[in-house]
Amino acid sequence: MDRFTVAGVLPEVEDYFGIGDSSSGLLQTVFISSYLVLAPLFGFLGDRHSRKRLLALGLGLWSGVTLATSFVPPQHFGALLAGRALVGVGEAAYSTLAPTLVADLYRGPARSRALGAFYLAVPLGSGLGYIAGSKVKDLAADWRWALRVTPVLGVAALLLLVAVVSDPPRGVLDGALVTPPATAPATDRSWGQDLRELSRNRTLVLSTLGFTAVAFVTGALALWAPAFLFRVRLARGEGPPCRGGRRCQGDQSLLFGALTCGSGVLGVGLGAELSRRLRPRHPRADPLLCAGGLLGGAPCLLLALLCAQPCPPAAYVFIFLGETLLSLNWAIVADILLYVVPPGRRSTAEALQIVASHLLGDAGSPYLVGLLSDALGGGAAAISFQRGAAALRRALLLLPFAAALGGAAFLAAGNALPRDRRRARRVARGLPPDGDSDDDSDGDVAPLLA
Repeated sequence: MDRFTVAGVLPEVEDYFGIGDSSSGLLQTVFISSYLVLAPLFGFLGDRHSRKRLLALGLGLWSGVTLATSFVPPQHFGALLAGRALVGVGEAAYSTLAPTLVADLYRGPARSRALGAFYLAVPLGSGLGYIAGSKVKDLAADWRWALRVTPVLGVAALLLLVAVVSDPPRGVLDGALVTPPATAPATDRSWGQDLRELSRNRTLVLSTLGFTAVAFVTGALALWAPAFLFRVRLARGEGPPCRGGRRCQGDQSLLFGALTCGSGVLGVGLGAELSRRLRPRHPRADPLLCAGGLLGGAPCLLLALLCAQPCPPAAYVFIFLGETLLSLNWAIVADILLYVVPPGRRSTAEALQIVASHLLGDAGSPYLVGLLSDALGGGAAAISFQRGAAALRRALLLLPFAAALGGAAFLAAGNALPRDRRRARRVARGLPPDGDSDDDSDGDVAPLLA
């Protein structure tokens, strides 16, 4: 919600600060940039220190900064950018460490279901961010109040985290030979050794490239889809623009938020359930499901862009289908990482996946789309509503092509998965990664002691 509330009121933000599309794209880019730069640090700390304390630090930081940015005056757009960057610091801690903590609370099919429930927060929170931004703005007649709702929820989550959540020992449920407590520092290997081992894991590398495509598409879509739909509405002559302090009239953010919530819940739940059912019979089912989601989502996004102006209802249908297919990936990708990486390197692997997917994905895609839109005559430079909508539509055509490339990466990951899963199982049991013994059985029916 914190991440996408601003996207839900983007036309008002552009009017308030007097900025164009490229500057608007920077709001997401600076957030993701700080997020990915600090993710390796939290990954390193998470493999060696208390994950619960690090999670509390991150949650408290991003909630406080979100509240503070709601008071930035219009002449200080740079302060808003700085605040969004600090929000990324907090989320770097949470996104890196929380999945590994979930992995140490569950195993086998229960772990897959738990991760599915956890990753429902991504699309559900994103959709609620649009909805909260749109409705709170309307009720308060001021978009800044949209940034003052989620910090209250953040404080409640922080209190629950401190009071309820435990920090179990790493890898115990996977049969790992872990004897020190979860808070004891690991001193037997360096971060460089971790990096070398993880770089040899082809499944991790290829699935990260595939997930990079997901991040590229969803990052740009999250920021620009409501703005694009609003411009299409103006181009069709169905409402006035929001200029000179006039509030934007329209329900594009509300509708897009509802679609994001619905498609996210459906897609993440469907992906987790399909993975649970198909994996025992088809060892490569997980990466193939991810590939199918991206390759199926690409034409849906293309049709949504082409149908938006002549038939807006059809565009909403294709957006829903495309987001549902993309959402298949969230829980499955996390599960793949957990069973192809040994327990002692999971936080580092999560951090590296975050860095790579966001550096090449949604760190640049919102800004790139905004830059292209401005270059094509969109944004503040548009001489007509029709030209503004057309320019943003052409810039957004990057997304279906990125989705198709990601699908190809997941197809390649399917070939490497059995070997990497077997190596992770052996390391977790204290055996050499490669060798021949009874313990070397792949058990291609489920991940790690499923």
